[in-house]
Amino acid sequence: LNKVTQLQMKIDRQEKEKKVYIKPHEHFMNGWIYFSSSCYFLSSENKNWNDSRQDCLGRGADLVIINSREEQSFLKNFGLTVWIGLSDLETEGEWKWVDGSSLSYTSWMENEPNDHGKSEDCGELVPEKDGWNDFPCSAGRPWICEKKTV
Repeated sequence: LNKVTQLQMKIDRQEKEKKVYIKPHEHFMNGWIYFSSSCYFLSSENKNWNDSRQDCLGRGADLVIINSREEQSFLKNFGLTVWIGLSDLETEGEWKWVDGSSLSYTSWMENEPNDHGKSEDCGELVPEKDGWNDFPCSAGRPWICEKKTV
């Protein structure tokens, strides 16, 4: 019985890992990458947060909304600090996603958000720290768009 339990745990762990693994020849379609009911587009240039969002909207998507640890792990695998669809532009200190929703999942880096210099109103994903940081919206960054498929 113990052996069966160990095997089941190993299978479960492999299934989880399989969901995060990207097979380029299967998942890239016109620059979009499929993962867990969404398609993601990683930019190849830097823009400020507003221009990044406009680019996503022009693609029929929006800046990425991170809803889970699994999605966070998937996105950090790109290895780039990128804009995400998070800001407190409407009300200082009240962080919301681009669709207007509040944060149900959070992954702020230690001591963040801190509004350093009273000018950090947009969210970025920092893969080396496996977390989010608030940063000036005017800075140039790559970005990730998300389009739900369901």
